[in-house]
Amino acid sequence: MKKLQLIALFGTAIFATTPLLAEEKAQSPADGFNIHVLAPHRHEDGTVHGPYHHYCKPIKPEILQCMIFLSTDPNAELVEIEYFIDKKLARTNVTLKQWNKHFHDHKEEVASGRVQVLDVTPEKAKEIAEAASKTDGIIFHLWPVGAKVPNGNVTFPTAISHKPVKKLEIPK
Repeated sequence: MKKLQLIALFGTAIFATTPLLAEEKAQSPADGFNIHVLAPHRHEDGTVHGPYHHYCKPIKPEILQCMIFLSTDPNAELVEIEYFIDKKLARTNVTLKQWNKHFHDHKEEVASGRVQVLDVTPEKAKEIAEAASKTDGIIFHLWPVGAKVPNGNVTFPTAISHKPVKKLEIPK
């Protein structure tokens, strides 16, 4: 297994990724989703589902993109997409109303103890969780629970620990 390293954004570690070796080249956008996180989500109706398997990779220094499945089965349906966005970027590009309805603070989610970083050493898992704590998340649920096929309805679950805020604190 290749070593993971943290990508720094203005001197602050943000995301973990596997670096490509000089002779390797990405073959498709699906390459590199190797950060494996397990966490439940609260759906808009208040019910808790999961835990969901997140397979993530950085797509920009301040954004991590995750494909989310209900299992690790090779044929598992892609049921959600989540973005981990640097808090300063997220909180300066959405309204308070949008943030409270669709986003959640990963610092709160990690602190809840419901998040597990899999397939790495405990030290690396802690490092990845600390980096994730510096981000906000937005989840797009694409495949309705219990449906045989996706039907075009997209919902926005959040972390179980999500609490609306009165003001968006912008990190410096």
